[in-house]
Amino acid sequence: MALTLTDTNFQSEVIDSNVPVLVDFWAEWCGPCKMIGPVLDQVATDLDGQAKVGKVNVDDARDLAVKYNVRSIPLLLFFKNGEVRDQIVGASVTKDQLKAKLLALV
Repeated sequence: MALTLTDTNFQSEVIDSNVPVLVDFWAEWCGPCKMIGPVLDQVATDLDGQAKVGKVNVDDARDLAVKYNVRSIPLLLFFKNGEVRDQIVGASVTKDQLKAKLLALV
């Protein structure tokens, strides 16, 4: 299951993480965001211990959305050692593609 990320825990869960983290910037009203949600949960389960998957609701965490220049959602950012290493905009991506991008950062 993907972690719920907020302004409060983003630093500890993402920036300070010792494993790669896939962060999904999404919103309740976004159809494609809802479509990709179950795929992200599967990736989180499959890669448990090797990588993390988290979700940032842009309506609840506007400061994070601004900080990471979120212009359209879903926006998937891949973090390693606190830095953005890759990104995908939109929901047209498969579970295997997401896993491959995350594992490339391990």
